[in-house]
Amino acid sequence: MNLKPTFTDKLRIIFKGILDPIGAFLNRTGLTPNAITLLGLAGTTIGAYLLSQGKMTLGAIVLLLFVIVDAFDGTMARLRGEPSDFGAFVDSVSDRYAEFITFGGLLYYFLTQESYAGVTVTFAATAGSILVSYVKARAEGLKFSAKVGILSRVERYIVLIPLLLFNQPFLAVLVIAVLGNFTALQRIAHVRVQGRERMRKARDTKEYIQ
Repeated sequence: MNLKPTFTDKLRIIFKGILDPIGAFLNRTGLTPNAITLLGLAGTTIGAYLLSQGKMTLGAIVLLLFVIVDAFDGTMARLRGEPSDFGAFVDSVSDRYAEFITFGGLLYYFLTQESYAGVTVTFAATAGSILVSYVKARAEGLKFSAKVGILSRVERYIVLIPLLLFNQPFLAVLVIAVLGNFTALQRIAHVRVQGRERMRKARDTKEYIQ
């Protein structure tokens, strides 16, 4: 099992001193973690609409704002002492919708510009992003670990938002298309190694019992 902290885990530790006070304040307002999750999704939808209209810099600013907002749902649940499997499920599904909507906005923009290269690369970026998450979820469902790879969700936004700020949507989706799919392959390879190790242990145990 891979126990090495991910980049996202390290960020949570680094910014804990900021996230915890704000998360505590949001809890005192009566907002729930799931409400913050859905607020983040709504904000992402606004950002994606701006991207679809070619307003890349403004769209990137809105995305950045609501990506930060979305970071507080897990902190709020932890501070409440009531993190739940359903809350984590809602957060994960919301994150996938947010990515679909964001890439959908970019896809619409490229269509209006008749940039078929942009459309193709955006499709590849969407596929890679979703596969990175799907491979991890499927692996964990089979009791494997797949928290590896160079472009998880946080890293994807670190690539996407700065490039959109500088009005480089094609370069943004190109980088994510290449590195996102590469990350999915990294995770598949990681699970393959674990699967072989599991089979070897099972075979050795069977031989020992016999």
